[in-house]
Amino acid sequence: MNLLTVVLPLLINGLVFQADPKEEKKKNENDGPYVVYQKDQIVVRNIVSEDSIRRVKVSTFTLKEKSAVPLEVQFSDHPEWNFSVKMQRNLKNEPSEFKQPDKLLALSDIEGEFEAFRKLLLANKVMDEQYNWIFGKGHLVICGDLFDRGQEVSATIWLLYKLEQDAKAKGGYLHTILGNHDIMNLSGDLRYVKPKYFENAKLMGLDYKELYGPDTELGRWLRSKNLIEKIGENLCMHAGVAPVINTLGMGLQEINTKCRPFYDKAKNKELFTDPVIKKFFDGTRSSLFWYRGYFVEPKATEAEVEETLALYQVKTIIVGHTITESNVGFYYKGKVLGIDVDQHNGKHEGALFENKAWYKVNTTGNKLPLPKE
Repeated sequence: MNLLTVVLPLLINGLVFQADPKEEKKKNENDGPYVVYQKDQIVVRNIVSEDSIRRVKVSTFTLKEKSAVPLEVQFSDHPEWNFSVKMQRNLKNEPSEFKQPDKLLALSDIEGEFEAFRKLLLANKVMDEQYNWIFGKGHLVICGDLFDRGQEVSATIWLLYKLEQDAKAKGGYLHTILGNHDIMNLSGDLRYVKPKYFENAKLMGLDYKELYGPDTELGRWLRSKNLIEKIGENLCMHAGVAPVINTLGMGLQEINTKCRPFYDKAKNKELFTDPVIKKFFDGTRSSLFWYRGYFVEPKATEAEVEETLALYQVKTIIVGHTITESNVGFYYKGKVLGIDVDQHNGKHEGALFENKAWYKVNTTGNKLPLPKE
């Protein structure tokens, strides 16, 4: 977790010395873009730093101009990271099942750590320095948690939004699966949001919850994503499948379709009148994005894990959410793959499937074979 540094005058021998601001770690003073639909207009807000003064830039376009709306993600501290984004023509709900790709990179819990995410994608040849997709027909899977803790949440989401389009154009695919922090932000549970985002929203004349509301481009995009997907031999989600979910016998498409209307209602438990749907939002006991039963007592039994594999006809369950010393690593004799690592404290790793084998990868480009238990 990054900490803000307060610069205080230093008193030595009766003389006051001010720390050189150049020695302070720079931070990105820019934010956005935030795209809001208002009737027949598209309103784009950016916070830009000019001459050390942060200003709000507002641009308005008609719906007919959507394909030409200029969206720029800019970094005052790293202008070489800047990139542009083209708005998608239509946002459709994601399919729940996909064929097995020859190559798959699985990451999770990025939580606004843009620099680490960028390095992982570059080192593993998912994209180049200009943010072009170079992963061919490979699939990139993000197993949840885009929000909170890190300093570059919106930039991270826009990069996924961009690469999603590029991947499809090159025959590949980018899967963004939602985690507990994503659902929390959509539903108004803001306990882990960085203060800068409340301040930025206020500067733009908005409430924070309006930044990802149902009338925003990123809000609509996030609501089109799934809680669980089958990608060939792999069942991918943020946290895990609790035994009680197995007993429901629900198909993946049914789960995603029935849960999607409640993404932004998760904080309001009184809205869950269907006891079945409530189970998918019921914290660590049964939620696909909160469950910790593969790693924390009371743990799922091997028979219960096998039941999940048989129900969805897969060989491996891939999850983030819970950090362990063994991650990135296999559990349950190779049946569960945990990929959550502490991105905020410098551990930047993921799991790569290539040439029919699994590897642990990091920001160096090296690959370490992943043994199964």
